[in-house]
Amino acid sequence: MGKGTRNTVITGLDVGTTKVCAIIAEATSVGGLDVIGIGTSPSRGLRKGVVVNIDSTVEAIKKAVQEAEQMAGVEVGSVYAGVSGGHIRGVNSRGVVAVSGKSKEVSRADLARALEAARAISVPPDREIIHVLPQSYVVDDQDGVKEPLGMSGVRLEVEVHIVTAAVTSVHNVIRSVNRAGLTVHDVVLEPLAASEAILSSDEKELGVLLIDLGGGTTDVALFRDGAIWHTGVLALGGDHITNDIAVGLRTPTAEAESLKKRHGSALTALVREEETVDVPSVGGRKPRQLSRQILSEIIQPRVEEIFTLVARDLARAGLEDAPAAGVVVTGGTSIMDGLPELAAQVFDLPVRRGIPEGVGGLGDVVESPIYATGVGLALYGLRAGDVVSGSPGDGHVMARWSRRVREWLGERF
Repeated sequence: MGKGTRNTVITGLDVGTTKVCAIIAEATSVGGLDVIGIGTSPSRGLRKGVVVNIDSTVEAIKKAVQEAEQMAGVEVGSVYAGVSGGHIRGVNSRGVVAVSGKSKEVSRADLARALEAARAISVPPDREIIHVLPQSYVVDDQDGVKEPLGMSGVRLEVEVHIVTAAVTSVHNVIRSVNRAGLTVHDVVLEPLAASEAILSSDEKELGVLLIDLGGGTTDVALFRDGAIWHTGVLALGGDHITNDIAVGLRTPTAEAESLKKRHGSALTALVREEETVDVPSVGGRKPRQLSRQILSEIIQPRVEEIFTLVARDLARAGLEDAPAAGVVVTGGTSIMDGLPELAAQVFDLPVRRGIPEGVGGLGDVVESPIYATGVGLALYGLRAGDVVSGSPGDGHVMARWSRRVREWLGERF
């Protein structure tokens, strides 16, 4: 097993609050992706999507990547790393430039200048832009242009969605990956990555709301007209549901997590009255038998709160009517019984679970919401044109973020 055994390997690394997931995939000759390695490891070094213990995070990354490497039979050198957390912010912006050149045809240089003008927003020194995502272009008075390259005009406008993140939070993810012996090819917003694996082009065009329910955070992305228009991260997730169960039923956290996974339901109306569950007690006391409805009555309010906060965030952005194609829920917490049905009640829209599709190899193994972000990161890498894992020059991402940290510290002290 040697580095460079395959020259078309792309690795997605989902560094989550409850688990680290590594997906190794191979680009196919027809432009697709075959999953060849999967590795997961419990994550104890993050809280609400942010690294709080680098050593624990490094260990989890090493274990997940080694497991995936053994399955794939290759060694990887660089990864696409997912980022999340309450520090993530999204804002829409616009850039306007004059079309250069005597022929007045829009060139790639014009597109680059327009995007550069759009990203010229005020960013605090402790934050960095991680994505500038084009939504649509306007050439003179012609709006709604998707691909303006080669069009004639004198004025070019671009509407974009800009995603910013806390410099130190992203730097700590990159540092953790580096200390695990890997380089970071790029950092990617997790709901943007998940969308690559679970959303269809029709849904993105018509308007769809993606809700990724993780352990420590709930990531949100709204697509319409084929582009992303709104992003948000709530510092609430499956861990909060587990904590509610532990407190409400006076049971250890590990047992509360097990109860949630095996017997949890997000909608009490779907639980039969006669169903019961055995609840372990703390302090060596005997287990108790309780109605499964009581468990559901603890879970439902928290899940309802998460969806209500997402709906309010959308309303504040004036986009509550945008997801005409409905809502797609994904992430580990979305596996829970009754969760899509509860989401349908809150949003009054059709809801489905999102599972990775359109990949070969071990595609049937990753057909679960828990792998959506990992598979999506690999697909993002494929779309970005990365075909060699561990290619030279991958350190530029770390260098850029290190520079931003030094600048921020310099301004503060």
